[in-house]
Amino acid sequence: MTQKTGHTVIQDYLRTLDGSPGVYRMLDARGEVLYVGKARDLRARVSNYARPSGHSGRIARMIRDTASMMFLTTRTETEALLLEQNLIKQLKPRYNVLLRDDKSFPNILVAKSHAYPQIKKHRGAKSEKGDYYGPFASAGAVNRTLTQLQRVFLLRNCTDSVFESRTRPCLLFQIKRCSGPCVGRISEADYGQLVADAERFLQGKSTTIQANLAQEMAEASEAMEFERAAALRDRIKALTAVQSVQAINPKGVAEADIVALHMESGQACVQVFFIRGNQSWGNRDFYPRLGGAESPDEVMQAFLLQFYDGKPPPRLILLSHGPEDPELTADVMTERAGRKVDLQVPQRGEKFELVTNALRNARESLGRRMSESAAQLKLLEGMAEAFDLAAPPRRIEVYDNSHIQGTNAVGGMIVAGPDGYQKNQYRKFNIKGTEITPGDDFGMMKEVLTRRFTRLLKEDPDRQTEAWPDLLLIDGGAGQVSAVDGILADLGVEDIPMIGVAKGVDRDHGKEEFHRPGQRPFALRMNDPVLYFVQRLRDEAHRWAIGTHRARRAKSVMANPLDEIAGIGASRKRALLAHFGSAKAVSRAGLADLQAVEGISAAMAQKILDHFQKG
Repeated sequence: MTQKTGHTVIQDYLRTLDGSPGVYRMLDARGEVLYVGKARDLRARVSNYARPSGHSGRIARMIRDTASMMFLTTRTETEALLLEQNLIKQLKPRYNVLLRDDKSFPNILVAKSHAYPQIKKHRGAKSEKGDYYGPFASAGAVNRTLTQLQRVFLLRNCTDSVFESRTRPCLLFQIKRCSGPCVGRISEADYGQLVADAERFLQGKSTTIQANLAQEMAEASEAMEFERAAALRDRIKALTAVQSVQAINPKGVAEADIVALHMESGQACVQVFFIRGNQSWGNRDFYPRLGGAESPDEVMQAFLLQFYDGKPPPRLILLSHGPEDPELTADVMTERAGRKVDLQVPQRGEKFELVTNALRNARESLGRRMSESAAQLKLLEGMAEAFDLAAPPRRIEVYDNSHIQGTNAVGGMIVAGPDGYQKNQYRKFNIKGTEITPGDDFGMMKEVLTRRFTRLLKEDPDRQTEAWPDLLLIDGGAGQVSAVDGILADLGVEDIPMIGVAKGVDRDHGKEEFHRPGQRPFALRMNDPVLYFVQRLRDEAHRWAIGTHRARRAKSVMANPLDEIAGIGASRKRALLAHFGSAKAVSRAGLADLQAVEGISAAMAQKILDHFQKG
């Protein structure tokens, strides 16, 4: 019997609902969540969906597909909004606005766990002791700022272990980007003053610092200390340079995020500018996935609540559009931050100019993206025509392997689609098979594809998500294609088109041959855009696989046998290496010799001895 769907199903739930605040979920006949929403009054909200007409096209489609609903009541609307956002993030419903890029942003950390604080880039949980400055829009923005800060304030960026082991100044001291505290070239008090100056700069107090440096330079010149005066001059020039790279330096806004939204043709771009210490620390653009005909205030509210989930918001957020429920949104963000968060939509003055600039960037970014998407769609349509596909592929997976004579073998998978490369979907596979002969590309590809599709079959056997590919590209010829075809057949996956890309007779770009299971190889004309597109996909997969292999090889080269022993941390490892000279010498040491090392107890010495004897 066909399951009922639509507004009549929704009407049946009204009898059991009251006016409590809460969260509702709308599900289709397969149990897939279509939409998650919150309501101040659940009965009133659901009664709107129970009406047979008067809905927008998007809402009408959602109601038509609804076969069941689920409800959770809360004490307050604020709790309902928080629960709604958690469920959206977890379930990713089709008709909700979704922020697809929620990476953390890097910060600058002035680490305070050492007498001579270290300045460095930091991403993730703020668990290390010290002062954090950020967020910065990208790692590049942090690295540029750190480079200039080193030139101005001469702070160290080396780790504590490197600091303790130095016996002479490093290269950074020679090129005047470090004051050399590791070898006593600066006192702790003077270094502390440099740290204080750097933190004042990061707080936006650079004018005072520049004036003080200028005064010191003048005094050094009068005292005929020309080398010191030249060094101070270079620091002033570096400080001027770091100020000039800040694109926006608002005088009246010390700390704020500027969030601007532009919507066009069913797509949206949100630009976020980070202002800290009266300086711009970069900007990022985001392209949230829309569920249908949302209004700008709906998109803005969804973006704010998802973007600041896990990220501390500043005290002031300047917006191009107000959220759907500004007071409730501000209350939720205030509760998350543990302090007041003010949301403003400025209409005049400097704040309005900042928002206008961000909005212009959002409009231009969306225009570029739409233009690129149109070109990408044309290429995908060309692929469908060239390779006899039923429709333009939405998800292309490209596989490649990398190794050196079978060692540190890895497999790589890249993903591309209408939005270009989907780098958050890239995967790497460390080859684990013990029966694979070194250099056996067929065996490695079998392991990679078996692991990939076994997991897909387990997690999404009905292919309800977008994780299933529409096309597989394999770097190889007829042999590889035949092998892969057999692997997929053994897994019961026989309906995904597959193309093998092999170099031609002369192994030149432009002479590629394409192989399909059970068919003759063919080639595309030299100037065909689809050929160039496939070459780029293959080259990207090759780059990803080689990069993954190099990282694994570097890790294996740097590995130390002592790292494999539980309980041997950095300090004990340092003590053992200082006492014996090498890990190999540690492996040959007796129990009494091991116990003679500071920090190595009798039990730990026995554990080390057992580890090497077992090996």
